[in-house]
Amino acid sequence: MFGEYEIKKQICEIGKRIYNQGFVAANDGNITVKISDNEVIATPTGISKGFMTPEMLVKTDMNGKVLESYGSYRPSSELKMHLRVYKERPDVKSVVHAHPPYATSFAIAGIPLTQPIMPEAVIALGCVPIAAYGTPSTEEIPDAVSQYLQHYDAVLLENHGALSYSDSLLNAYHKMESLEFYAKLLFISKHLGGPQELSNQQVQRLYQLRTEMGIAGKHPADLCSNLGNTSGGCGCSSSTKSAPAPTEPENMDQLVAQITKRILAELKDGSK
Repeated sequence: MFGEYEIKKQICEIGKRIYNQGFVAANDGNITVKISDNEVIATPTGISKGFMTPEMLVKTDMNGKVLESYGSYRPSSELKMHLRVYKERPDVKSVVHAHPPYATSFAIAGIPLTQPIMPEAVIALGCVPIAAYGTPSTEEIPDAVSQYLQHYDAVLLENHGALSYSDSLLNAYHKMESLEFYAKLLFISKHLGGPQELSNQQVQRLYQLRTEMGIAGKHPADLCSNLGNTSGGCGCSSSTKSAPAPTEPENMDQLVAQITKRILAELKDGSK
């Protein structure tokens, strides 16, 4: 077991990693670690994740009440999203929220990551659904994420970013890194003419391999099994309770145009 100060140092190190890799800009993103049944260490609002020090981090209870902080540091209003994950997934000990460019672009375009294109992504993530858009700082985002928590360890946030969570800080970060790498490879392979997907048999073998490896966390393969899905899919579409995501563009020009349109609309709204 690590002491609180060591955990804070680790959070600062992960903050530097997500900042240096361009997963966040300015003061974006947030990281939390659950250190006891009723205590969470959270990154402060208004501070760049690349320039944090342990003294800046805040301790809260599971209701978001600040238990310990230095000076005027306070947790992000998005702490609600993290706390919902902890309350509904007792196995989770850390949550990472970031805006990795490729994954966030898929979230902006309304395209979930469902194509089995590489063994590592199939084993680690299966696929990644999109939680419906919610207003920041409200319960809308936690409510949207909630429906995916029992079958996924990573979720795209519509027009917002991505969320990953696991049994340790390092594993939660690794899932975010894997998510972005998956999205990047999928985007590039589409540009090269379209990815060659793994066969249903290959996907099922990878699901079996994941079970044999005893990897911690939830996985959409379990959802597929419960739904009687033998098509090799990962359950993203089947588990969605909200409106279906837009159909995937047929070619790269349509994909780029769709992403550009959504980004310009966001910029226009933000300038009002």
